Order: sequence, then structure tokens, then C-alpha cells
Amino acid sequence: MDKSMIKRRLENEIESLLMRHPAVALLGPRQVGKTTLALAVVATRTSTYLDLETPSDRAKLAEPESYFAAHADELLILDEIQRVPELFSVLRGVIDRDRREGRGTGRFLILGSASRDLLRQSSESLAGRIAYTELGGFDALEVTDTREERERLFVRGGFPGSFLADSDAASFEWRQSFIRTYLERDMPLLGPRIPTETLRRFWTMLAHAQGGLWNSSKIAASIGVSGQTTARYLDFFVDMLLVRCLAPWVSNAGKRLVRSPKVYVRDSGVVHALLGIADREALLGHPVVGASWEGFVIETLLSVAPSSTEAYFYRTAAGAEADLVLVLPDKRTWVVEIKRADAPKVGRGFHVACADINPERAFVVYSGEESFPLGGNIEAVGVSTLAQRIVDAK
Repeated sequence: MDKSMIKRRLENEIESLLMRHPAVALLGPRQVGKTTLALAVVATRTSTYLDLETPSDRAKLAEPESYFAAHADELLILDEIQRVPELFSVLRGVIDRDRREGRGTGRFLILGSASRDLLRQSSESLAGRIAYTELGGFDALEVTDTREERERLFVRGGFPGSFLADSDAASFEWRQSFIRTYLERDMPLLGPRIPTETLRRFWTMLAHAQGGLWNSSKIAASIGVSGQTTARYLDFFVDMLLVRCLAPWVSNAGKRLVRSPKVYVRDSGVVHALLGIADREALLGHPVVGASWEGFVIETLLSVAPSSTEAYFYRTAAGAEADLVLVLPDKRTWVVEIKRADAPKVGRGFHVACADINPERAFVVYSGEESFPLGGNIEAVGVSTLAQRIVDAK
């Protein structure tokens, strides 16, 4: 599959945001395709691209106000802006001056590997002047026409370099390199100084415990640090959009509810690379396959959901459980159970969860393609089918 033929869903959204806001920030982990997407968005307009990781482009901004004034009629793309955080205050002044002169929108497209510094600086300096959107890897609606394609996406993950590799071996090698580069170069630049091997062990432990409840003391004991330290590590990985913490649904005050979040390494291909799983055959025989599929489905559904969608899981001490609770922007609630099996069965725990939550719709996502009723207003669907229904429900 040719990378140039895969149109990202966010392309239209970014174009729309640029028409309404002076600055748009496109956030996402490295190698996820932010630059490719940005250049596709601006292909039909006058623009200038600056990669702020390169000394030559950083040197152009030695006098940023003068540079921005010289390019006042262009869209400026500032890539990896967290490398030059002092630019945020300059951008604020430029945007405010543009507004006074009647040039209010579409001035800056900011790209960044998510980090605390990027989010903190932009929220403090550009409040009311910037819109945010997040790019993840390829999802099921962007790349899959067949079950075989979806399985490849599940095994390799959605990073373009991994999914589009010529072979499973090349994909696995790409992901191993990606992990190594993040650990050895990117994380020391963007976050606290933590030994590389400690971060690798922590990341790998999260992969082993994919979809499990967060237990800081257990992980702390395994890597020889305090529970507070592991919580900081987790926050760091979440900030970089590599890990998702799914909060529990706690609105039912009459139930004894689980209150710890569930933790997922967000890209299924990275999960498999961290665990040394090189191809589909090895994955099918590995204990993580079910939990990895669960994470893959959750990321797929959230990638297509409106940005204001709220996502939770539900679990009670008595055994009622739903893998995903989606509260759509219009407050409709959909409840989802996720099964890897080709012939899914609904357990009592999911029925009880549905009775507790009283959702508008209830689904079981399984690895097949057909949709069919399972009784009790619950429908079995494939992941692409449910993703499309979420898109249609916007």
C-alpha cells in the first residue's frame, strides 16, 4: 500500500480549524505522520515549513518577529516547536497584532511531539488563540478494506513506517528502532532524566499488563523505585501520547466500583515489539493477544470519535464489567464489550453492566465482519463497523 494514497481523516478537520483559528496545534508521537499530513493540508496555499530540530531553521528565527512579519501572508508550519518554547510568547504577540489588523485566522500550524512543556507553554501563552487536535497512527477506517488488512494493522500497529513496511520482519525492525530511539534520544530531550534501561523495563511491564488496572506499588517493587516515582513515569508516557489511562465510570453511587484506571500502551504494534512478538503467528499463541486486541479496538474507536467524547470503563466489585463506555457529545451513552473470538458470547457481567448504566446502545466488538443480535438489545459488530457508526453519529 502506497503511503501517499492514504488520506488521513484529520486533513479536512485541520483545514476547517485553520479557517476558524489563528493557530492550530497538531500533536502526536514522533513518526506518526504529522509532517506528511501538514504538508498535504498546505499543498494548495502559500506556506513555509520550518523544522525546529535543525540548526539552520532555528537560526532563521533568531529574530522571530521580523521573520514572521516578512512572511505575513503565508501559513507558517513550525515543526517540533517544543524545542524552542520561547516562541510561544512571540506567537501570542504576533497573533494579537494580526487580529487588530484584521488578519485573524490560519497563520500558524504548530506540530509537536506531545510533552508537558509543549502543552504548558501553549496553554499559558496562547489561551483563546489556538485549537488542538491529535494525530494517532493509521486506524481501521483509513487503511482496511479486508479482514487481512485489519489483521495486519493489529499486528504491526498504526505507525506508517511499521504498517507500510515491505515485510513483517522489516516492520518489527522498524518498531524496535522506534522504541530504542524514543528511549535513547527523545525521552531524555522531552522529559525527566531517567535511566534508559529503567524506562524500557517500565514500558515493557505496561505491555505485559496491557489493559490491566494500574497498580503502582506492584510495578514499583519490580523496578526498584517508589510508587510515586512510577506514577510520574506513567504521567510522562501519557503526556507523550504513548500510553492511555482509561478512567473508571463512577457515576453509580450505589455500587462498589473499581476506581483505579486501566492502562494501555496505545499502539498495538509497539505492544508486540516490546514483548518480542514479531508476527501474527507468534501473537496468536501469546497470552497478551486478547488484551492487545482490546487496546487496539479502544484506540480505533476513540480515534474516530468526536474530540469531546468521554471514554471510561466500568467494573464493580461484584463482577459487572464493560470494557468501554462512550459518552458522545450529545450525552448518548454507548457501552462496548471487546472479544477476540470469532463467535462472541456475552457474559453475565456485561448484562449487569448494561442494566447498571442503561446505555442507548450496547455492542460486542469481535474479530469477525458480520453484525448480528446477541439478545438483550446487544449487537455483535466488527471493529470497522462500529467505528463507522461512531463517525455517522457525529
